[in-house]
Formats: sequence, structure tokens, C-alpha cells
Amino acid sequence: MKSTFIILILSSILGVRSAQAASTFDEMPTEKEVAVNINDAYIPNSFDSNSESYVIVNGLFPNGCYRWRRADVNHRTGNVHEVKSVAAVSQGMCIMVLTPFTKEVRLGKLEAGKHEIRFVNGDGTFLKKELIIEE
Repeated sequence: MKSTFIILILSSILGVRSAQAASTFDEMPTEKEVAVNINDAYIPNSFDSNSESYVIVNGLFPNGCYRWRRADVNHRTGNVHEVKSVAAVSQGMCIMVLTPFTKEVRLGKLEAGKHEIRFVNGDGTFLKKELIIEE
């Protein structure tokens, strides 16, 4: 009788603890956005002022939990443009292997002339490339 009573008490305590753990787990964010570094960028040279310009960026995600989300393009001035790459990072078990990515980033229609494209990293440093738009 005593052993049955002890088992019931322990079961209820464990049930409460697991319910608390489950509710804590449910409150944790499953995904967050982070800026990712760009290792290099390919700049095509066949754009004119009437065409939509783009660049192709590539880099390495640190593990399998990273997924490409988007690129934020900020036109600082008429000839200076900043590109910041954003990835979504999921929480949980991840394969620990560097994962390469290559993505096309649309810059839009740009004026004729020489343009400076800055690929901004998460720490504020940037890779600078030049894009020439024909008339």
C-alpha cells in the first residue's frame, strides 16, 4: 500500500516537471535571423541603365542549421550600395559541417556610371566590388 502511494506521488511530481519543461520548450524561439558573411561576389558586366542589375554572392554557413533568408539592399547614395545577407538559424541538433551557399541578389535599375557595391558582414566590415553600368 505504501509503495503504491509513493509511486503515485512520484508519478505526479514527474508529470508536473515534464509539463513545466514542455511549456518552457514551447516558449523558446525556434528560429532567429542573423547576418552572414559574404566570401566573394560575381559582378556581371553586361548591364545598361535600362536593365535590372544583379550580383551573385557566395559564402559558407557554419553548420546545417543555417538557411538563406534574404538580402537587404540599401542604396546609400546614387553610386554606393550596401548588400547585407541574412540567414535564418533554427534551434536544435545541427549537422556540424560548413555549408556553401550561392544566391542572386537583385539591385534594380541603376544609373549609368561606376557603382560601388559593399557586401556588409555581421561585424560591420565589408567586401567592396565595382559595377559599371553602360548608357
